[in-house]
Amino acid sequence: MHNHRDWLQKWAIYTPDKLFLREHDRNIEWSYSNFNNRTIALANYLVNDKGIKKGDRIAVYSTNNSEYVLLFLACIKIGAILVPLNFRLTPRELDILISDADPKLFIYEKDFAEQTAKISELKNSTEQITIESITHFITDDLDQTKSSFNNEIADDDIAMILYTSGTTGLPKGAIINHRMLFWNSVNTALRLDLNSMDHTQSYAPFFHTGGWNVLFTPFLHHGASHTLLSKFDANLILKLMEKEKTTLLFGVPTMLQMMADSPLFNQVDLSSVRYAVVGGAPMPIPLINIWHDKGIYIRQGYGLTEVGPNCFSLHQNDAIRKKGSIGFPNFYIDTKIINGKGIECQPNEVGELWLSSPVVTSGYWNKPKETEEAITDGWFHTGDMVTIDEDGYVYVVDRKKNMYISGGENVYPAEVEAYIVKNDKVKEVSVIGVPDKRWGEVGHAFVVLNSDDEINENDILEFCKGNLAKYKVPKYVSFLNELPRNEAGKINRVELLEFHKNKHE
Repeated sequence: MHNHRDWLQKWAIYTPDKLFLREHDRNIEWSYSNFNNRTIALANYLVNDKGIKKGDRIAVYSTNNSEYVLLFLACIKIGAILVPLNFRLTPRELDILISDADPKLFIYEKDFAEQTAKISELKNSTEQITIESITHFITDDLDQTKSSFNNEIADDDIAMILYTSGTTGLPKGAIINHRMLFWNSVNTALRLDLNSMDHTQSYAPFFHTGGWNVLFTPFLHHGASHTLLSKFDANLILKLMEKEKTTLLFGVPTMLQMMADSPLFNQVDLSSVRYAVVGGAPMPIPLINIWHDKGIYIRQGYGLTEVGPNCFSLHQNDAIRKKGSIGFPNFYIDTKIINGKGIECQPNEVGELWLSSPVVTSGYWNKPKETEEAITDGWFHTGDMVTIDEDGYVYVVDRKKNMYISGGENVYPAEVEAYIVKNDKVKEVSVIGVPDKRWGEVGHAFVVLNSDDEINENDILEFCKGNLAKYKVPKYVSFLNELPRNEAGKINRVELLEFHKNKHE
């Protein structure tokens, strides 16, 4: 039986000695054949020693490392489902995800042992091991590599569950199946001219779709190579790009800003780089110009965890002419822009972006109601308000339900508000994203207190710390007698933003 979704196995046959992965931190590298053999050995261990079967969930609570890649590829061989967890989350937040995913195995990095011990959902049935306990599979000499599993993997089988914060404040597990991985790779390759000689550095966290699916899985599908870094380091990446002759770079605008600000930026030779792929937020024109002057074209894109994620691409020739645009939909993606009456919009009319494609998720894990609300006849409702111009270029006008992006991380005000209002001195609260030089955006919480209570800005921030991931904790807190509302009774966020501007700009 052939597992056509096991791309590593294919390249281990076609180009056994070609570089697949190099890990910078430990300075180790593996060919396709070598890594494939190690993946088989780990898969055997998971099946025989841990009783993992097709469809079982394996949750991973770790920073990026080669063991993580090995786990993902072992899951593909077995037909198990990888559940990457955001290592910045608190035990309270992780409890919600683990209760939902119900993993058979929980694998954590030793550095997170203290946090792991506080996760109450793990107390009962889930077996726990450290990621360090599987390190020998990537470093030691192997004895045998015969596989003891035989699974047919279908298009609709789930490869991973990626949690995305819901606008209701509760995270939802987006199902990423093998069909999505395949068609995302095809869409990406057609727009970025991918081939087996490509090389890049990988540093986007693996709990993000970007970490796996912007370049990693498309590169694997095309037999290309990666250097894995445990975290983003502007100077180191610039040095590696020159040394390793990087062909493509992926990052969020904040990262490209940090690289452009580095004294090394003007010293390194980056002539091997075809372009930088940028997503997560619009890239400022002055920053685009800095990279273009360096000879590196900027390809802005747009995507969602639930769709792709490589959905739109703006060609570098249009980066200035169509500034602020996300470009055209990628090859196998259909779009509709729907107004409030459910009718398709005319050019320059604002409406919600709907997407239909083989890269649309089959739904949210254990959430039939949310799935039904998000997908109509195969069309995914993005919640992003967009317009299309006369030339067919799409522009995002407003973010999904007031979400903002802090240092590349999506923050949903509803989740932060739901937590702050648990403080019994707080009557109500509204959080908005406001501009920040370092992080792109940060939160500003507007708090209304119960009549007689006295509480200061620091009290609110302390209440959040340790219970919300750092990037979700607001930078600013202001106290109001009441929140401004529009005629419909909804909180007027525009007025709150004006208040912030008057106070801080």
